[in-house]
Amino acid sequence: MERLIEKLMYSSRWIMAPIYLGLSLVLVALGVKFFQEILHILPNILAMKEVDLILVTLSLIDIALVGGLIVMVMFSGYENFVSRLDVEESDDKLGWLGKLDAGSLKNKVAASIVAISSIHLLKVFMNTENIPNDKIKWYLLIHITFVLSAFAMGYLDKITRSK
Repeated sequence: MERLIEKLMYSSRWIMAPIYLGLSLVLVALGVKFFQEILHILPNILAMKEVDLILVTLSLIDIALVGGLIVMVMFSGYENFVSRLDVEESDDKLGWLGKLDAGSLKNKVAASIVAISSIHLLKVFMNTENIPNDKIKWYLLIHITFVLSAFAMGYLDKITRSK
């Protein structure tokens, strides 16, 4: 009976496979939004103010960072929790594939969240005349919380790895 329960529990990891596959649909949605934004600004590019162009550019960078985060979580999560990806060795293979354990993935996700938050905060600072000061303070506080959390997770990981 114990062996059957253990086999069932171990096999249940495959429930995560469709979730990781679903993340690829989110990548498609991000790609659509990315190019929709580009098509939206192209006709107005000559009439746009520099600040508006920078804000749009920061939004596009934000989308790219989120896309990279999704790819990292999708592949690393699948490899760590479901099954090894059987991709033949080639120039096209991602260099980090198979090298991120759950702890490293957690730290990379935290660093990506800080980067995404930084881009968002930069957008806020570029648009301060349209945002109330109390909201700017909240954005800053949230960003500092992300930074401190990422630092703490990295430090804890370093402590546990050194032992």
